[in-house]
Formats: sequence, C-alpha cells, structure tokens
Amino acid sequence: MSARKLIAGNWKMNGLTASLEELRAMRDAVAGGHLSHVDLLICPPATLVAAAAQTVGDAFPVGGQDCHERQEGAFTGNISAAMLADAGATHVIVGHSERRTLHGETDDIVRAKAEAARAAGLTAVICIGETESERETGQTLDVLGRQLAGSVPDGATADTVIVAYEPVWAIGTGRTPTVDDVAEAHGFMRARLSERFGDAGRAMRLLYGGSVKPGNCATLLAVDNVDGALVGGASLKSADIVAICDGVRTLA
Repeated sequence: MSARKLIAGNWKMNGLTASLEELRAMRDAVAGGHLSHVDLLICPPATLVAAAAQTVGDAFPVGGQDCHERQEGAFTGNISAAMLADAGATHVIVGHSERRTLHGETDDIVRAKAEAARAAGLTAVICIGETESERETGQTLDVLGRQLAGSVPDGATADTVIVAYEPVWAIGTGRTPTVDDVAEAHGFMRARLSERFGDAGRAMRLLYGGSVKPGNCATLLAVDNVDGALVGGASLKSADIVAICDGVRTLA
C-alpha cells in the first residue's frame, strides 16, 4: 500500500459553477507544495466533473460520485462510468450508504458498478459500513464481511479498488467511532482482503469516512491500516481540506 495518505472529498449534492473557485484554491495549494505529503482526490457532482478536471489539470485527480452498472443504454438520468472517464474523471465512488439506503442498492449492484468502473479505466471507491442498530447488536464485522464479499469484484487490485469504511451512524452526525473501533474494523478489512486477494489485498488503500474534520483527522489516520480519509462536508472548502492535510503532515 502507498505510504502517502489519500484525502478524498465527496461533495455530494453540493456545488455550482462558482464552487470551481474552491478547486482553484486547492490546485494552487498543491502547486505551492502545501499538500505534497498527501494524495488528494475530489469528487464533485456530475455537472461539475468536466469543468473540475479542466480546472485542476494534473494537480490532483477528480472523481464521480456514482455510475450506472451498464456502459450505455436507455437509462434516463443515469451516468455511465465511460461518461465519467470521458469527462476527465479517474475515480468513482460506488456503494455509498446514501445510495444503498435511499436508492436500495445491494451488494450485487455495487459490485456491478465497480466492475463497470474497472472496464472504463476508473478506480472504484467502494463504500461499506454498518448502521447504528447493527453496531449496537454486535453485527459490525459480520456486516463488513458480507459487504466486502458481495461488493468487491473478483480480480480487484490496488489500482482498481479503494475501500472506504463509513459507519452509517457517523456520516454527517459529528460522531465518530473510537480509535479501537476503527482499528478493529480496518484490521478486519485488511485481513479479509488479504485472504481473498493476497498481495493485492494487502496493497489496497483503506479509507475511513464519517465526520472527518481538521480536529480529528490526525488521530483517525494514525490508526493501523487507515490509508486515508473519505471526507464529506469538510471537503467543500479549500481551507478545510488544507487544514485536514496539515493535520496528517506528521504521519507522512
């Protein structure tokens, strides 16, 4: 796995053309060497992917937030992985809990989307995580094991798949698991991926997501097998992204 932490921003349904100013500020921070110790990825809404890719150039990659499992067809309103790649994306988030919960996406659908991403030359950021009730009833590792087995496609490598652990109850709530909880979850994921994929599983990046912010990022990213963070609201502003990256500078 890479020694450099990956800070991936998910803008969700936020961002208009004016938001490109924040991306310009992030681009300038990279150009100025302020983020040289981390890798940065920003996933804006689909309407901004092409403009975002043009704005940041080769400063850092841009990703999509979802893709359809088919490459083309009569699927009004959907976006294929090939379309994202054509717009300049290099990554795509699949299986985010909001997609699983609000759109009924199953592990099989998430796996198909990850396979479509690979076919289009994109790296899939596959999200998994337990609900609060599942955690309270001691099902966390069972849920993670089931989602890993069902959502990560055969033949996955560190170049085609990144796995993001996002406890559903921690997303946007300001609550985070304990360091021990994160260590247990990420250690479990690493073991399962290593068992299934060997060296490829040991090399895959594992991100933590769920209320990551400047004040807690260094603590979370210092945990074994945490190779970066998937950041929500705190990724909308360049100042917050720079603060998060500064927080993990001592870990580089």
